[in-house]
Amino acid sequence: MNLAAATNESLAHTSNVLIYSSMAVYTLAFFAHIAEWVLGSRSKVGRTAAALSGAAGSSAAAPVVVQAGSTAVLERPKVVTRAAAGTRDVPDGPGAAGGTFKGDLWGRIAVSLTVVAFVVEAGGVITRALSVQRAPWANMYEFSITFSTVAVGAYLVLLALKKNVRWIGLPLVTTVLLDLGIAVTTLYTDSDQLVPALHSYWLWIHVSTAIICGAVFYLGAVGTVLYLFRDSYENKLAGGGTPGKFASSVMERLPSASSLDKFSYRINAAVFPLWTFTIIAGAIWAGDAWGRYWGWDPKEVWSFITWVAYAAYLHARATAGWKGRKAAYLALVAFACWLFNYYGVNIFVTGLHSYAGV
Repeated sequence: MNLAAATNESLAHTSNVLIYSSMAVYTLAFFAHIAEWVLGSRSKVGRTAAALSGAAGSSAAAPVVVQAGSTAVLERPKVVTRAAAGTRDVPDGPGAAGGTFKGDLWGRIAVSLTVVAFVVEAGGVITRALSVQRAPWANMYEFSITFSTVAVGAYLVLLALKKNVRWIGLPLVTTVLLDLGIAVTTLYTDSDQLVPALHSYWLWIHVSTAIICGAVFYLGAVGTVLYLFRDSYENKLAGGGTPGKFASSVMERLPSASSLDKFSYRINAAVFPLWTFTIIAGAIWAGDAWGRYWGWDPKEVWSFITWVAYAAYLHARATAGWKGRKAAYLALVAFACWLFNYYGVNIFVTGLHSYAGV
């Protein structure tokens, strides 16, 4: 074995060690997020329940009277407008920490551990690239570890921008652990060189944008799922129902249905142009590699179906009669199309994109 081969093998081994190490740290972050939810005070969360119950019986928030010395001062509460038909004056919840010091402390620990795991995992992706001297996303294993790295990176960027997204932490870390678990057990592929068709700078452009889009679409899908649960919770309160203690403890801490709906819409709308560029870049690469821009290959077809599904969602979201839950269902269908395009097409369907193997 020559020196170069030995170096590449050493880098590949280092990459595997870093990926497994990141999984260990993500596991610690997972338990810290659990502690944030469990140890956050529910007494303070009860304030949100009172606000929800009071808001359910009115279409507009009434001014609140606050005594300032001997003078009564009117303070108008913050109004959050629901994206679905009609309006509902519902404030955002206090977050997983429940507005308490103990819960917030565990939340900060969870975020710190997530940052460490992200750095370690990113190191695993970089060393994988160095071991093969190419872009580290030429097969499903490499795509998966890069995908989870980008998803966590996008989450941390939103946190750095002071966005109220710490509630994503628990579902995100859970999904990352699942993704990495599948990657290292089922999808793992030894470091190897590419077939000639993949030796192109378009590998860096086309696949990297696909990974970014998938990671951000995932964050939008999490927001959409939580929106549906939170909207059902608010509807039950508005109808005079009494949710269970577990549902109340979780739902009352989340942002309002309106905020979750807006978050999902803005995330999906922001990345949709990049998904459009991904398909165009793939067509250009296909023209260079295979002599045609479009050949109705299964991967091409499902990429286009995903594009149509997200376009339908964005159109529905801009149409008055399809806001709220109907549009949310379309968003989940669109993300399901993206998932099938990745897992289903790659594993179960044979096409021109199958040469990279698992």
